[in-house]
Amino acid sequence: MAGIAVLCAGNLGGGVYVALNADDERGTSRNAASRTQSPPTGVPGGPVANVADERQVAPLRRVVPPDVLAVSRGGPIGRAEIARIGKLRRVQDVIAVAGGAVQLQGRGINTFAVDPSQFRSWTPPGTAKRNELWEALAAGRFVVSTAAADQLRLAQGTRYPVVARTVPQLEMGGSGTLGLPGIDMLVDRKTGTDMGLVPNVAVMVNAPGVDTAKLAGSVKRILGRDADVVNLHERRYQAPAEAGGRPGSYLDLYKEAARSCPGLSWTVLAAIGQVESDHGRNAGRSSAGALGPMQFLPSTWRSYGVDGDGDGKADIMNPYDAIPAASRYLCAHGGGKGGRQLYKAIWAYNHADWYVQKVLNLARAYAVRYD
Repeated sequence: MAGIAVLCAGNLGGGVYVALNADDERGTSRNAASRTQSPPTGVPGGPVANVADERQVAPLRRVVPPDVLAVSRGGPIGRAEIARIGKLRRVQDVIAVAGGAVQLQGRGINTFAVDPSQFRSWTPPGTAKRNELWEALAAGRFVVSTAAADQLRLAQGTRYPVVARTVPQLEMGGSGTLGLPGIDMLVDRKTGTDMGLVPNVAVMVNAPGVDTAKLAGSVKRILGRDADVVNLHERRYQAPAEAGGRPGSYLDLYKEAARSCPGLSWTVLAAIGQVESDHGRNAGRSSAGALGPMQFLPSTWRSYGVDGDGDGKADIMNPYDAIPAASRYLCAHGGGKGGRQLYKAIWAYNHADWYVQKVLNLARAYAVRYD
């Protein structure tokens, strides 16, 4: 094919909000100079993970929930523009990826070419922790969204022709919730280059605690009219639950965990998750020795730890275990009774009145925003 087609409608995941382009005979874009540059490794402040052997996948060290996604309709996004986005107020992480619209089983499918060790941190927690998906991607296989796997009737381990600038026969390595509506397929960087995907065609931005609508507006002003910019916190873009009802995002995890404690609002768990680790972004050991996305002391974890995902162990670092454990702890201290009892339960979680006030204020803000 002369180029990769533009995909504008009929997306497998339930609605396209971006159009991904590849270079074609129409000529050079406004960012033509950047085409000779290799894609940046990602984020201001350092990459999410480093590995010595590109065939190996680094372990998941933190979660980086994307707040804004921007996709260029005019060619690669320039390095200068990416740098400007990284300097916006409170932006903590930026990652640039290659992409394009290819054909699989006769259907158009928006595809990103990514570094598995980096990109896994930007996906929903249930997908991020699945080493087998990222190892398959690193080995040159492709990974698709659950919707694409179902609708195209794809079988793991089977090879399929993928029609792009070249037509490689690629093996399906697995499927899962990707958390990016409109994007239904991932390949590794080398495969993407061989297929002719556009370098730096999209950027994802993580900016804890900002007004994401304003952030999206700032990114749009930097990239101009040739880019589609999406606030991923809009309700229609929230990641769906995974197959079998498994939560697909931190928001889903908080809501599910709260159900185990009648009377406890999920907004309290979300507020604690924000204060303690910024929803898994800073889950390392604190100065007091607490660990994980909900920052449990190991001694407390021994009493309240939960095997939330049924994998046979209660892992203090795993949000699927830590968030229901926080619900269990709050419930045991009267958190489901509301009022003064809820105040005492939060105080038991962290013995400081300022902490309780901050959690309650954030919980009210979550209720206004999402309920």
